[in-house]
Amino acid sequence: MEENPSSETCCSTQLQEKWLGIQDKLKKKLIMVEEEQTEDEWHEKLEFVGGVDLSFSKEDPSIACGTLVVLDLHNLNVVYEDSSIVKLDVPYIPGFLAFREAPVLLELLEKMKKCSHPFYPHLLMVDGNGILHPRGFGLACHLGVLSDLPTVGIGKNLHHVDGLSLAKVRHLLEVEENSSLDVFTLIGDSGYTYGAAIRSTQGSLKPIFVSVGHRVSLSTAIKVVKTTCRFRIPEPIRQADIRSKQKLSSVCCKVRRLLNTGTPGF
Repeated sequence: MEENPSSETCCSTQLQEKWLGIQDKLKKKLIMVEEEQTEDEWHEKLEFVGGVDLSFSKEDPSIACGTLVVLDLHNLNVVYEDSSIVKLDVPYIPGFLAFREAPVLLELLEKMKKCSHPFYPHLLMVDGNGILHPRGFGLACHLGVLSDLPTVGIGKNLHHVDGLSLAKVRHLLEVEENSSLDVFTLIGDSGYTYGAAIRSTQGSLKPIFVSVGHRVSLSTAIKVVKTTCRFRIPEPIRQADIRSKQKLSSVCCKVRRLLNTGTPGF
């Protein structure tokens, strides 16, 4: 049966209206920290930093693997990891990524918390934006509020909000007098600070975009990101990405083998 396009549009509009209402309610619980009173002391107390990411099957984009890793901040060794293979029924709508991905990641965090695991993260890095978002409430904010964890958003691409553009950032990176700088504050036309573009590898023209999610200041977020960058992407996010892809690939290979051998039930 052919689907009615107007019916899909109506459903999508209703869903967006529902999500807008939820975002607005959660946004009121967002804790913005201008600067920790004892920032250096707070940073020193950070021992375990988590990273979360989702990878999607190329054969079926509704099949995904969510992964949580925790690293020891002192040596960047992975001390904990867990993954979950899921089938996502929630559609992806730009600006509402959290409604598709957050439930999977929150479940992994809750599972770890229920076990009173000693490596439960003191701060969580999220492969997605915080307040650097069209509605000022990205995946990192969403996860932070619902888990009550300090969160930092790591974006690989820039949301064009409040006059911010990739062209402007590229210009800052290319100007000769900025060649020794690695952090560029992202201030919109309104004067509001949304985050920072960080050149995580020397001479790179492909920065990452850091924004606060919840219960952490931008200056602390930048410090932690710089501490955890061995490559362009901070190690907690990079490890979560690597391991989620490996897990997904392994599971898909097993399923294909079972299908090829005609195992009952497949």
